[in-house]
Amino acid sequence: MIQALHFKNEKSDKFWFVETLDSEMMVNYGKTGTTGKYEIKEFDSSEDCEKEALKLINSKKKKGYEEFPEFDRNNRYYFDNEECGLNPLTSHPTFRKYFSNEIYYDCGDEEAPFGSDEGNDALYELQETIQKKKKINFFDFPRVLIEKIWEMDYLTPDLKQTDEELKTQAKLNFKGLPGEQIILQSDQVILAVTFGQVKITGKIDKNLLELALKSLNRIDRLNRLIWNWNKKEPTYYIETMRKDLQKYKEDF
Repeated sequence: MIQALHFKNEKSDKFWFVETLDSEMMVNYGKTGTTGKYEIKEFDSSEDCEKEALKLINSKKKKGYEEFPEFDRNNRYYFDNEECGLNPLTSHPTFRKYFSNEIYYDCGDEEAPFGSDEGNDALYELQETIQKKKKINFFDFPRVLIEKIWEMDYLTPDLKQTDEELKTQAKLNFKGLPGEQIILQSDQVILAVTFGQVKITGKIDKNLLELALKSLNRIDRLNRLIWNWNKKEPTYYIETMRKDLQKYKEDF
């Protein structure tokens, strides 16, 4: 169920939006023209969820809310509810279309875009920056986050870097941390910002998308050169993210 409602009088101008997915219901509400607040509630069954959504819709209409056909789901920002975490209902429709695999909502697996501490923190920082309406260069955000905010080394992926050069870099020491950790951290942040941008806004900066593909390539090489991955195909996570990004790239 999807329904957008609008209320306006001499004192207020506000929207109310509800969407259900299986046994979960998301409500987004606030002043018209703003992102508003997101809330998610889970029910015992999809039937109970639909029943409650309909009940709320009827309640709003009795209070003077009217249908809101001008409400554009694609021209909005989506932010996760801190209590519920990653959720399709608080993700942009474009993200849900192109990045539907469960790995994009996994907050515990190190290989998932938002599963590592670095990836999760990067998404949080990106969301905070957008919510505060600060000017943001999405392509440069990974570097700014790592160098300026975390005060660590940022190593951008380079397809021209040879295997020997990458192995040497991985063995270097960066402020007491091994190179392989710093390389991986850079790639994890790049991927989190890439998927985070489309999750929130529905778009990916073209240069950032290319950078993300380079990061996936570098992680695959690290797996083989440093971490003894000996299978012909990349890991499931790398292959899934690469395939989904390529599909998005083809369509946009």
